[in-house]
Amino acid sequence: MLLTLTTTHRPATDLGYLLVKHPDRVHSFDLPAGTAHVLYPEAGEERCTAALLLDVDPQRLRSGRADAFTLGQYVNDRPYAASSMLAGALNHVFRSALRGRSKDRPELAAEPLPLEIRVPVLRGNPELTARLFEPLGWSVSATPIPLDDVPAGHPLSGDSPYVDLTLTGTQRVADALNHLYVLLPVLDDAKHYWVAPDEIDKLLRSGEGWLSAHPEKVLITRRYLAHRKSLATTALELLDRSDPDTVDAPADTSADEEAELPVVRKRSLAEQRRDAVLAALHEVGAAKVLDLGCGGGALLTALLADRRFREITGVDVSSRALEMAARRLRLERLPDRQRERVKLWQSALTYRDDRLRGYDAAVLMEVIEHLDPPRLPALEASVFGHAKPDVVIVTTPNAEYNVHYEGLSGMRHSDHRFEWTRREFARWAASVATARGYTVDIRGVGDESATDGPPTQMAVFRRG
Repeated sequence: MLLTLTTTHRPATDLGYLLVKHPDRVHSFDLPAGTAHVLYPEAGEERCTAALLLDVDPQRLRSGRADAFTLGQYVNDRPYAASSMLAGALNHVFRSALRGRSKDRPELAAEPLPLEIRVPVLRGNPELTARLFEPLGWSVSATPIPLDDVPAGHPLSGDSPYVDLTLTGTQRVADALNHLYVLLPVLDDAKHYWVAPDEIDKLLRSGEGWLSAHPEKVLITRRYLAHRKSLATTALELLDRSDPDTVDAPADTSADEEAELPVVRKRSLAEQRRDAVLAALHEVGAAKVLDLGCGGGALLTALLADRRFREITGVDVSSRALEMAARRLRLERLPDRQRERVKLWQSALTYRDDRLRGYDAAVLMEVIEHLDPPRLPALEASVFGHAKPDVVIVTTPNAEYNVHYEGLSGMRHSDHRFEWTRREFARWAASVATARGYTVDIRGVGDESATDGPPTQMAVFRRG
């Protein structure tokens, strides 16, 4: 099986430094499934291609196989179609590159480069392949491979279950390799080895920075962990915790390890919080909504799915967050009518911005705790004083509830500047409402503790 990675970054041969493989040599590695070779079909100043060729040994694959017929140990697609064996080879031969390390070009390892990746034979269908790679910023060409030597009209004529995959985009090499390491076995929907609990750590490490916000994270997690119910449940909970501002109590994973999916899990606090915000927006009849501090677009996705919201605007100070939101929303693929409902603007919430005026509602979902307390008056003046939407919805963690998170010391996220108790939040909300001409209603989100209240607290401000 074959995978090629090409760049047109100049000098293109710097790819050798990032992969830690010299372009003038053929590098070979002995693996449990066969032999992996890294070579460079082309290596010039303007274009360089590294190829990973995995020569699978059928004799080595016999160990542990339980095919229904003896020849199935030899007659199968494992030597040819990209699978978890190719992902394992990636991890073995490009280990430093996967970690984003380069002794000779450390600054280049952190830089997005123009890349093209080709996997000529990959088990999967074009639609799912696009759903997995496009949210990560790749342009995807997944061409079905037709069956050979089958006359038209024959029951077996048509396309095979394989695609010829080409990915193009501007990515860090480390990110590109980690996307492949996770998603190749997901598309194949099989692992060539027994999946143990340590696979959760591999998934979280390789998915850091992108998997928690991926719209297909549940499908990816289940398939990557070979449909092991308790492993998938644990991994999904940990992914929710890795998402900023989201910490959930552990779910019971004592159920049968091999039970059929779908995995039944408690709705995460992030999901409950989004639902509470949507319910409040419906309650006040908002049609034009601002998502202030929208991040990667989790709330924007839910707003777009509801046609009652005619105009949706996501605002964030981070251009990278807005790029992630655009990918998550698949803006480039939306029909014009849908696309016209959505705007993404870069703006700092502590400065006045005339574009933010005239909206029915503004949402600050898990935003205020990321500001230094001395900057809060500037946000209040910008949002409540200048933009002045009819309704402002604010959610923030309840610090009193933190005692219910085992192993949590300090605040729920490393970027939080503060976390308020219920009394502190109510005092702040009442002060803002009085000063800015709003009324306010305080609510809880999530499973409440009789003594410590809910994990999230929400304020709904109404102007006048």
